[in-house]
Amino acid sequence: MSKEAVLAVLERAAEDDKFIGHLTDDFAEVVKDYDLTWEETAALSSGDVRWIEANIGKLDKRLRTWLDCRLQQEKW
Repeated sequence: MSKEAVLAVLERAAEDDKFIGHLTDDFAEVVKDYDLTWEETAALSSGDVRWIEANIGKLDKRLRTWLDCRLQQEKW
């Protein structure tokens, strides 16, 4: 597991609105250069806050930016 890679994706999403748009449009392509396990990729892609916090640690509101956006989308 790569806690640093998950946090890097969440950190960038918190700081870069365009990155959030790219995550929404083509998630797999955007995260391919991050060293994520398939579990981490699935959790980020689906907005699985419970899994991420259980495996990475408690996230502050800023780091939850992408996850909150993902959960509000109807695109699955």
